Amino acid sequence: VMNDIITTMFNKKFMEELFKPQELYSKKALRTVYDRLAHASIMRLNQASMDKLYDLMTMAFKYQVLLCPRPKDILLITFNHLDAIKDFVYDAPGILNQVDETFRQLIEVYGCLSAGEFQLIRQTLLSFFQDMHIRVSIFLKDKVQNSNGRFVLPISGPVPWGTEVPGLIRMFNHNGDEVKRTEFTTDGNYVLPQREGSFDLYGDRVLKLGTNMYSVSRPVETHMSGSSKNLASHAKENIVPNPLVKEELNFLARLLGGMEVKKPGGSETGFRLNLFTTDEEEEHAALTRPEELSYKVINIEATQEPGPRDELSRILGALEVEEPQAGGAAKGEDLLALMDAL
Repeated sequence: VMNDIITTMFNKKFMEELFKPQELYSKKALRTVYDRLAHASIMRLNQASMDKLYDLMTMAFKYQVLLCPRPKDILLITFNHLDAIKDFVYDAPGILNQVDETFRQLIEVYGCLSAGEFQLIRQTLLSFFQDMHIRVSIFLKDKVQNSNGRFVLPISGPVPWGTEVPGLIRMFNHNGDEVKRTEFTTDGNYVLPQREGSFDLYGDRVLKLGTNMYSVSRPVETHMSGSSKNLASHAKENIVPNPLVKEELNFLARLLGGMEVKKPGGSETGFRLNLFTTDEEEEHAALTRPEELSYKVINIEATQEPGPRDELSRILGALEVEEPQAGGAAKGEDLLALMDAL
């Protein structure tokens, strides 16, 4: 299962699309791609478990981006993710090469960016997740998340690499000479980091964000916070045509053409993953989740038989729509409606 999912995730065409300079995709497009990746093997999740998995993923990623010491450390977090993925497929050289190739592309594309460009990336990501306040038990128990679903920023620990421990004010004259020093006390217990994390293909990343949260066995639950419940009524996507919809549709069209979904066959009967303690708890979660915050799982038939394959090619070709005329709306501007039609 892990090999199938990782193979699909690091599909060459998929990676080519992700590395193209582009605006962020909508939350609907992200969820559609995430569903596609999660069901790339014989594993299946029903609606409630899929929602819970998605909530956990988004909040964990938001936590990592929010707490990274400096913007460039987003790259170290990503490398921690890839290091963990490589451990899953260490005995599959072909898949390992796919991951390493993505590693090299990340180093080549992002390794040379300035601190300001990384800050722009970080702020863009945080803006995307700013309305998501799902409570996760693992974060609540570790005191890194409040009961309202908001994360707690630490005031102690290592300062970002390249900075100094706060507590000293230097004053300079017009010639740039230091003329006075003033010290002040801080509420936090800050220390200098011992070394910078490695930005190479291999090495010690130093930063622990992005590593396995489950090294200590404990249950993980997700709950809607009060603020999120209030936002539920406003969670519906804007129905005004999205100027990025054409790019989203092109992305998903290429994604559909470049990925293969494993179908249970022969002795493989498939299995269902339940992220809840019991089936009854899963069913209850599906019924109590606000409708505005749930997504329909989209099943897409992409078999290799000539008939369905030709039909899929015809549909994908139809996605290459012309720019909408002024005052009119092009077909397929509602992404989910289009995908449901498939």
